[in-house]
Amino acid sequence: MSITIRPYQEGDAHDIAALYNRHRDNPNPVAGGITGDELERELAERDTGTFLVAVDGGRVVGTFGLFHNTGRRSARAGELIADMFFVAPAYRNGVITGRLFTEAVEWMVQSGCLVLRLTVNPANSVAFKLYRRVGCVSVGQTVPGEDGNVELHNYIPLVLRSVFADLGPEVRSALGGLNSFGTVTEARDDELRSDVRLVDGVRTVDYHLALGEFRITASVDVDRGVVREAEVTGPDGTARALRLTEPPYHVRAPRRPEPHRFGSGGLVCEVDGDDGTLSVLGEGHHGPLFVSTWPSCRADRPAGWREGEPRDLDIVAVENGVRVTERCGEDEVVGTVTLTEGTLRQDFAFTSSPGRIFQTVGLRQGTFVHPDGERHPIGLGLGVRDASEAVAASQVVPAGTELAWRGTSWGIGLPVREPVRLIHSALLERGLTAGPDGVARLRTDFHPADARTDAGTEEGTEAGTEAVRPARTAPKPGAVRRLELTASAAGVTSWKEGTTKVLRSPYPRTRVFGYNPRWSAGMWVTAENSRFGRASGLGWGVRPAAWEEKHPLGLFAPRERIGWELTAPEDTAEPVRADIQAPDSEEEIVLWLTPNTPRETTVLLDSAGTRWELGSAGFRQIWATSATVRLADGSWLDCRPADGAHAEAELVLRPTPSGLLIGCVSPAHRPSAWQFAVHGEPTRS
Repeated sequence: MSITIRPYQEGDAHDIAALYNRHRDNPNPVAGGITGDELERELAERDTGTFLVAVDGGRVVGTFGLFHNTGRRSARAGELIADMFFVAPAYRNGVITGRLFTEAVEWMVQSGCLVLRLTVNPANSVAFKLYRRVGCVSVGQTVPGEDGNVELHNYIPLVLRSVFADLGPEVRSALGGLNSFGTVTEARDDELRSDVRLVDGVRTVDYHLALGEFRITASVDVDRGVVREAEVTGPDGTARALRLTEPPYHVRAPRRPEPHRFGSGGLVCEVDGDDGTLSVLGEGHHGPLFVSTWPSCRADRPAGWREGEPRDLDIVAVENGVRVTERCGEDEVVGTVTLTEGTLRQDFAFTSSPGRIFQTVGLRQGTFVHPDGERHPIGLGLGVRDASEAVAASQVVPAGTELAWRGTSWGIGLPVREPVRLIHSALLERGLTAGPDGVARLRTDFHPADARTDAGTEEGTEAGTEAVRPARTAPKPGAVRRLELTASAAGVTSWKEGTTKVLRSPYPRTRVFGYNPRWSAGMWVTAENSRFGRASGLGWGVRPAAWEEKHPLGLFAPRERIGWELTAPEDTAEPVRADIQAPDSEEEIVLWLTPNTPRETTVLLDSAGTRWELGSAGFRQIWATSATVRLADGSWLDCRPADGAHAEAELVLRPTPSGLLIGCVSPAHRPSAWQFAVHGEPTRS
């Protein structure tokens, strides 16, 4: 076996696409796979720094890419985002993984980009431990968000570049013999927690590097992207402070100004003064109805739908809106945003072609009307394949058609004048093409939802407007309800209704479930980031908490001041009720459960008043007002807010290779209550 690591070459795209399509655990999965042409376009659109390919006898067996943007995120000055890091399973115990990583970092140092960013699934313990071993630290979100990953940063190239000029010849010689970061930095544990230390109000991370017999310690300001101080210690224990060299770039720190607001008719627009992101909020809807990123006057630095870098923007008020101007040397983009009578207009004039725009529809529940006329529930993997891992694989919507979304309180219409790409059913990519007058015009229409609610099944046929409710059936003769709540597992470890096993739980063991590396209970409670938060979205129930038993069916977390308890009547025809109190939480409160379903099961749900029957293999995520799922023995588990629950309480359902995960989500500062019932047959009532 002779492995060669080399830069990407023209003609590699089809072999790389074939490698990814052969393995379901590839880092950028798209349902149905991707083509070589799509991969080639993806590398171009990401403004690739370098893309390394591992080849064995002419066969591609591994890849590692460094990008300035990935669609989701956009790198700041001096940063690169690592992605498409993949090694074929047969080669994972060899040296390819380390060689790809080390050669990528060496390329970074030579290019002047000194901070590496990457995302990793924390449930992939092998990859997570590898990144921690080579000096990757957590400076932000420490638990997986909606996308399932946590982000890590590596500042070792920045540290070495900053101190290199003041290192003696012996230390430089030791540095020259470096072949793997795994032998340089001290080991970090694999806990999901922040590595940031607050020093004099500055967010810092510390590094301790070993170069032969020498030791370098350094403190990095993570917001400014510079080394604050460093020293080197020799073999005799003598330490001296090192003179620091500023990096060859300047990081624009966010100012976090108040957003610019305007609106009418129950709608409010907010324009972020740091990165130009536009959000439209509507009365009666929890979170933004619509989010649109700023295009940037640098086409190679567009904002991602999860994050955009701070920019120098000039924002002034105009009639019914604002005018936003960004200048980059000789280039300029001027965007005029107005909102009148429910119509949002975004008009852009520019001196050279700007970057692309990502637009997110914030309706979690409702119906998406495809240009072909088919109706689908809004959700990931429904109606449009989810191409968020590789935007180039998204679906092109032809000009002259219209996209529409219908929710509980609002409907959204988007006339397509120029080709649009659907990344999934609620996420679009748009380019800007100037008209005859030199202006590119985008339009989005908002209207209150009709009094009449459309209803349908997965196939889109009419089925009335009644909600799907299981019948209240008498318990089986002699049926006994048994519930066990265990503080050490943080939740319910067993629930049986007669012979029906309702929940799955590995207790007393801990296993991986989806993107949660520490699944133990079959029902548990966590505080999570907002379900509509742009940067991360709702997590996966990973948040740690130490729970105490209040009584046999009640738990309390003293540090987080979260308490919850179950009411379980002896009569199994009566539902089980869960009441949660978290008065001090600034985050949303989620009651999670892992029902005992087969690998693929049937889900009946109510989404914005429309009934849908779905197979769990046919979607990745969907939100609902209530849901009924088929259990392994053919019984049905009904999940819904209890009487008197807050109007913003809703369910999220996520099929995973481990099984179905259901989250019962309530807003911060609100008591929440949920009820669960097991029945023999689902019927319309």
